[in-house]
Amino acid sequence: GPRNASIDLAAAQARGITVCGTESRKTTTSELATLMMLALNRRLMPEVASLTAGGWQAGLGRDVAGLTLGLIGLGNIGAQMAVIGRALGMSVSAWSQNLTDDRCDALGVARARSLPDLMATSDVVSIHLVLSERTRHLVNGDALIHAKEGQVLINTSRGPIVDTAALLAALRRGRPAMAGLDVFDNEPLPANDPLRDADLIEQGRLLLTPHLGYTTHATSTVFYQQTVAAVRAYLAGAPIRVLV
Repeated sequence: GPRNASIDLAAAQARGITVCGTESRKTTTSELATLMMLALNRRLMPEVASLTAGGWQAGLGRDVAGLTLGLIGLGNIGAQMAVIGRALGMSVSAWSQNLTDDRCDALGVARARSLPDLMATSDVVSIHLVLSERTRHLVNGDALIHAKEGQVLINTSRGPIVDTAALLAALRRGRPAMAGLDVFDNEPLPANDPLRDADLIEQGRLLLTPHLGYTTHATSTVFYQQTVAAVRAYLAGAPIRVLV
């Protein structure tokens, strides 16, 4: 089901509950991450604001061709980002706790030695991991201190993978230079959340979107049609796409 749906499959199994899933389109999140990467590097939001206010060009953006894209996680979405990055003329590297040389070689991606190494060598870092106790606050102050000058950090995965307080402190120090966040610790994002930093947003250094990674017409069609099909199959005594 939708990315913000959460269920404890082990608990469901222990209680004898049948859980049926839905498939999902695998391109929607990588498209949004790419959109954020381009918008931040080209200063899209402050330029739009300048034009809207009656002005004209307010600064210089940055080409992504020739930059290094660092991927934290190289699963399905990370692999798509690798293809997109290369298509845009970027070098691509990746790191995760279980990443292997074989996986990197199969996708034509360089394997970073460690998370600090990835942070120090990447112009854009995009996170594509499952949230777990091992990945919670994985991108914390210790990781962010290694951010390369001018770096753009993007999170379209899960909010708690990034330590929000550490990220805000790092942005105010200038490394990373910019961040794009589609996911948050608390959703919907509270009106008084510290991430609603007017200065960072106005400067075009912080781009926030309301968990759009999976929300497209095509994805919703898959979710809801398959949900109805799963209910009908269950009522007919023949559950489909059974997770537990």
